[in-house]
Amino acid sequence: MRFRRVEYPVTAAEAVTEPASPAVPWWNRRGTWATGWLLAALWAAAFPVVSSLETHRLWGTSAALGYAAAAAVSYVRPGPRARRAAVTVALVGAVVAPLLFLVLTGRAQSEVDVIERSGRLLLEQGTPYLPHPDKVTDYTPYLPAMALLGIPKALTGDHSWAARLLGDARIWCAAVFVLCLHTGRLMLRRNSATAPRTGRRERIPYGTAVAVMIASPVVALPLCVSGVDLPLTGLCCLALAIAARGRPAAAGLVLAVVCSLKWTAWPAIAVAMALLGCVAGRRAAVRCAGTVAAGATLLIVPGALLSPAAMVEQVLAFPTGRGDLPTPAASPLPGRLLADLGPAGWYAAVGLLIFGALAVAVSLVQRPPAHLRAAADRLAIGLIVAFTLAPAGRFGYLALPIVLMVWARQADPREPVPSLLVRGARPGRAAPVVPSRGPYAPAGTGGKR
Repeated sequence: MRFRRVEYPVTAAEAVTEPASPAVPWWNRRGTWATGWLLAALWAAAFPVVSSLETHRLWGTSAALGYAAAAAVSYVRPGPRARRAAVTVALVGAVVAPLLFLVLTGRAQSEVDVIERSGRLLLEQGTPYLPHPDKVTDYTPYLPAMALLGIPKALTGDHSWAARLLGDARIWCAAVFVLCLHTGRLMLRRNSATAPRTGRRERIPYGTAVAVMIASPVVALPLCVSGVDLPLTGLCCLALAIAARGRPAAAGLVLAVVCSLKWTAWPAIAVAMALLGCVAGRRAAVRCAGTVAAGATLLIVPGALLSPAAMVEQVLAFPTGRGDLPTPAASPLPGRLLADLGPAGWYAAVGLLIFGALAVAVSLVQRPPAHLRAAADRLAIGLIVAFTLAPAGRFGYLALPIVLMVWARQADPREPVPSLLVRGARPGRAAPVVPSRGPYAPAGTGGKR
């Protein structure tokens, strides 16, 4: 007896497919990590060749070796452990080793000496400014609160390696930077357990991302040779994180401190107020502004009253290129190139700077940021406009907006928080539900079969 095999076509609903293997994200591929560390090594290796500063050449030599070793580790050994090992190697080569060597040997950029001298002057005469500066290094182009980072040097002295390590201003600048990033992360994670996580994509772990950011040339170079802008960066990140959680008083206190370090941080006030107004209401924004005004007045006014002329000359005129001596911040940015054309070019650069500031301010009013990432992006855009169009500036200033954008994207694990307009909206009326007939009831029977 013969049986004939009959094959029936398989429909799409009955088809069984094997689950596709998940694609490896781009940041988790060893080729990506090896390429990134190799590019960083090439960037660092250029400093011993093109830079005239001894601190930059020393950092470039050490960092190039560290980045090259990290690239080798990332390429040879795949996996999360190898990635963490590569980050550790890069941190040692680009941060730990050069920082310790420069601190213990007393090598630093002039900004470090200025901060440490201002701390000593603050203790001695109550103001961080020299009355009659004779050379560029005698100028203190910072607001009075920056002198607080130089007080440890005045207290510990320079008589031993431990005193040099504990008193160096770069150590305290880096400590403030790391502490602010950590505190901001804790603020953002406080309510993350109840936050929606729908649609969240897999991404690099936060700890690894921050370690890579610190080991990168954007942060590692200024951390080792100067460190003056790191407290400013960390405090801006912390202020926006606190504002994103709707805490106006705490955000105002942090903004008061950061605005008492350098006046270039003042745009953060407008961005934080716009964020608070969207998250917590107008009263919260006004309360934050009042706290900033009171705190900044308390930190700035005493030094201004003791030496008003010196403060105006060193804090306002000198950094903008209108002082008695030329500022060393002379990177070939558009504003600097315009200012070099003469008085007309200087006023043109200032006019463009004011126009850019007004454009950012209008954007804050028309489309205020509703969450941390939007606020960080808006502040970064404003700072980029300010640094590129200012009559005097440096390429290193652009590290602040870069860190703002990178950190904001890694620090907040939650979805964007809806604004008050969305959260306070009245729900629409639900459409009335009309009972339908049963599925098998004929028409005209009232639903009875």
